[in-house]
Amino acid sequence: MRAAPLWALPRGLIVLLGLAAVVIAAAGIQVMAWLVGPVFLALMIVICVSPLQGWLRRHGFPRWVGTLVLVLVVYAVLLGMVAVLMVSVARLATELPRYAARADEMIAAATGFLARFGVGPEQLGETAQSLDWERLTALVGTLLSGVAGLVGNLVFLLILLLFLSLEASSVGARMQAIGYDRPEVAEALSGFAVDTRKYMVVTTVFGLIVAVLDTIALTLMSIPLAVTWGLLAFITNYIPNIGFVLGVIPPAVLGLLEGGPALMAGVIVVYCVLNFVVQSLIQPRFVGDSVGLSVVVTFLALVFWAWLIGPLGALLSIPLTLLAKALLVDIDPRASWADALLRNRPAVSPPPVREGRAPEPGVRREVLAATGSNAAPA
Repeated sequence: MRAAPLWALPRGLIVLLGLAAVVIAAAGIQVMAWLVGPVFLALMIVICVSPLQGWLRRHGFPRWVGTLVLVLVVYAVLLGMVAVLMVSVARLATELPRYAARADEMIAAATGFLARFGVGPEQLGETAQSLDWERLTALVGTLLSGVAGLVGNLVFLLILLLFLSLEASSVGARMQAIGYDRPEVAEALSGFAVDTRKYMVVTTVFGLIVAVLDTIALTLMSIPLAVTWGLLAFITNYIPNIGFVLGVIPPAVLGLLEGGPALMAGVIVVYCVLNFVVQSLIQPRFVGDSVGLSVVVTFLALVFWAWLIGPLGALLSIPLTLLAKALLVDIDPRASWADALLRNRPAVSPPPVREGRAPEPGVRREVLAATGSNAAPA
């Protein structure tokens, strides 16, 4: 006699409940974006440099030395980036005023050119007057003040990095304890850490290559603040697929003000050759191979996390996606179908065969086709 099936919710209702839970969780994360972004940034920095602590321990250094070196390296990386950013913004604020007269001349020439084609001079005059370069300079000054106002958040981030660095020495023991009770959770979290390091290494290497090439090219083209735009190219390299578009705008505008449309076109061509080829064609392949995410998933992750937690979400979109994948997909063997949709190259594995029961002929043929076996079915 066949047993009656257990009661369960309809699959459609389960899907709707899951979507509702995603919406509620996303709303909560968006409200807490001021906390989620810095905490995850600190976590990423510690994860990337924590192998240094393990290397020191394996070479006989005491634990406190490894922790001290880890804290110093983390602080040096963060403070160095903040210092370079503040200096770059300050230099930009001092360079913009000297281009005001040139910008006014170009706007007047463009207004006269468009007036020949019947565009009303009144509308063009209002548009030209609205482009107030003194207001733009004041905006950059406000941005500089905002960067200086980040000192309070920087103190919070430094304290958080200190605590995470101190806890990094006990991560191995914690993961081992988790593995005794929930081995799939420990494996998923370990895979997240490994994939994050791979992604950060690949992105940093390509970012350095692009930054050096852009700086050299902009210097040869006499674009002001070439080192600043090289640094911008390095930072925007962490934004998948469209980072070079954000990085080309400032040097292209300065090229227009410095040497006219020809120089601006030259800057755009150089960025398209260097940044587009490296960042949008070559790098995504390496990123996909290193973290197991398809190009489409990386682009959608960029849009989603940038909308959810702001610019920091765009920079950390891939690690955030890897964490979500580890917590929602990798820890559940029944979610392997979702892993196949997310991966760059999904792994094909034959379905498991229960002990004491031969597979049906159709299933066995599918297994043989998936494994590439030439054996004939019984």
